[in-house]
Amino acid sequence: MSNAPLLQVNALSVAFGGIQAVRDVSLEIAKGELVTLIGANGAGKTTTLKAITRTLPSSRWSGSVRFDGHDILTQQAHQLPSRGLAMVPEGRGVFTRMTIRENLLMGAYGRNDLTEIQTDIERWFDIFPRLKERESQLAGTLSGGEQQMLAMARALMSRPRLLLLDEPSMGLAPIMVERIFEVVSTVARQGVTILLVEQNVQQALSIASRGYVMESGCITLHDSAAKLLQDPRVKEAYLGH
Repeated sequence: MSNAPLLQVNALSVAFGGIQAVRDVSLEIAKGELVTLIGANGAGKTTTLKAITRTLPSSRWSGSVRFDGHDILTQQAHQLPSRGLAMVPEGRGVFTRMTIRENLLMGAYGRNDLTEIQTDIERWFDIFPRLKERESQLAGTLSGGEQQMLAMARALMSRPRLLLLDEPSMGLAPIMVERIFEVVSTVARQGVTILLVEQNVQQALSIASRGYVMESGCITLHDSAAKLLQDPRVKEAYLGH
């Protein structure tokens, strides 16, 4: 299994009532890759992530999702972090009435290696120095960008082998968007495999190795990030060229 993709999605389809949100989506990610799934709002990107992580509301689905060689569509969402799969959802979802440090400890709720947990907190404080400066501050008082950093650090506290990021730059000021993408690149260099869902196509493709383009619930393009940046269809639809 050593050469198998870490994540393999095959012919995934999802419907809500009479609405087909995702159609026959197939994608894969090898260990150590930073891959991006790009597309306009409503393309089906978030639904795809939620299907992978079993966090969809009532829906009908077909296809398969394999993580580290095992079918995970039969798993419950709360079982996935202990298997090495974590997601930072759109909207961040931090625990607003807990401190930054308490949020990070919640990210490690499935672990009992207390010394290593403290080591990991300091490790991610090094990557996210803004959080270190404010570690006793309530998460609800942070800026949007700081909350996004906290949500990422909290997910990383579970020591995921695959981190799913859903629109991390959404609603942030341009200077904070730059910082978030820098952090995503840094985390990838730390050895964490990442699937990045983004509307900010230019930024996403600039840090990813490969990309998938999603339109109306379907994957319409797949190539290296460098080639997608030069693809006339991508330029016209997403880059304003």
